[in-house]
Amino acid sequence: MLSGAGDYVHVTMPVDHEQVEVAAAWARVRQNLRVSAGQRLFDRWLKPMELVAPEGDGIVRLTLPSAFMTDWVRNHYAERLAHEFRIQLPQVRDVVVETATALPTRIVPPAPLFDSAPVDAPLPLMAAAPAPMPAVPQRAPADRPAFDPRYRFDRFVVAPSNRVAFNAAKALAKPGVPRFSPLFLHSATGLGKTHLMHAIGHAFLEADPAASAVYLPAERFMFEFVAAMRARDTHSFKARLRGVDLLMIDDLQFVAGKDATQEECLHTINAFMDAGKRVVIACDRSPALLDGIDPRLLSRLGGGLVADIKTPETELRHEILAAKLAEVPGTPVPEDVIDLLAGRIRGSVRELEGALNRLVAYASLTGETIDMAFAHATLGEMLAGPAKRVTIDDIQRAVSAHFEVKQLDLVSARRAQVIARPRQVAMYLAKRLTTRSLPEIGRKFGNRDHSTVIHAVRRIEELRGVDREIDSAVRTLMRSLEG
Repeated sequence: MLSGAGDYVHVTMPVDHEQVEVAAAWARVRQNLRVSAGQRLFDRWLKPMELVAPEGDGIVRLTLPSAFMTDWVRNHYAERLAHEFRIQLPQVRDVVVETATALPTRIVPPAPLFDSAPVDAPLPLMAAAPAPMPAVPQRAPADRPAFDPRYRFDRFVVAPSNRVAFNAAKALAKPGVPRFSPLFLHSATGLGKTHLMHAIGHAFLEADPAASAVYLPAERFMFEFVAAMRARDTHSFKARLRGVDLLMIDDLQFVAGKDATQEECLHTINAFMDAGKRVVIACDRSPALLDGIDPRLLSRLGGGLVADIKTPETELRHEILAAKLAEVPGTPVPEDVIDLLAGRIRGSVRELEGALNRLVAYASLTGETIDMAFAHATLGEMLAGPAKRVTIDDIQRAVSAHFEVKQLDLVSARRAQVIARPRQVAMYLAKRLTTRSLPEIGRKFGNRDHSTVIHAVRRIEELRGVDREIDSAVRTLMRSLEG
């Protein structure tokens, strides 16, 4: 039940488990966004987002105070928000970002159980309108080595699945002439790449306080480079970035298809290599499997040390859970429950930590004791095992068969309604059922622009509310693809 207190809406007893669950997920998503986007960009664009109380439809709704801010977040972070929420809550179908036209019922996000960094308190409901925003937020990349204090080498649990990457990261952080550079880390989402990059930054700067370092998600590298081009000030961008001693770029896959950004990234890495400086790149796949990336950039990245992080083995998952429990003394979790989590949740480390977070949070809010029955009742679908992995090729085959069109037509330039509508359905399903970025989805459908994918997703969402045939087709296809 929700009750008002001052300017805020607070969660009070009796506990609404869904609201607690979504609020806890939102708190961690906000923390991840603060780290990946940087404090200034987060404060300017993402911090004002407010979470609307869930309605049980699998859709998370976020609001912003102005249409301008809403459009910017939709264009730059819609996919990232959906991806981050699905990592925390697999049952989330989509994330909708809307302009607040009325006072919504909100949830105050609780502080994450295992995060030492504070979570921002929500804004007052009657807060004054924000000051006018510039079209492009300007930030100098070299002035913010804000590495997450949680992510250090001594808090990284090492096992055979990640030992090479861990040792390579420690070696690169040591002072003196680097033994290799660039270091290319790759793994599926949530297995520790970002942790190692922040740990490198901490260790490097502690060993040489006079040195400088920068951690940039690839999306922010691209955003700041485009902003510099629009301002006709690329020289300052290059000078600021290349003046540091350690450069780290995360999620390189997001620059796929962005030719100008890739060109600048290649020149930047070459400049660092020529100067004998350190470069660390992280990605969700190896250089050989990257699509839409300049071959020259792939060659440069493959010329250093390529280290992968594999899915954690059962023993490592046990150690990770033990390490997390050590951070919250006084919360007893029986060994059989730990065995259950380590044996059933085989995806990312974030999913594993999220499951433990949820158990501890629910136990503290309800006063119940954590045991096997409580774990099954609380975690439910998370213990069912990982969902079937769906590819865009799978989706295209299923859609072409369902609508009785050729699969080749879905990637063609044909605009006839009999082809265009199935193509939009396929794009919608690709957005819903895969973790591919909008540009990646567009390339799989005849090199279409990401804005075409956004339009397709929004159009199918609209039609599902008014067209029973389209909604039935989507439901049927989702069942067959996920089954």
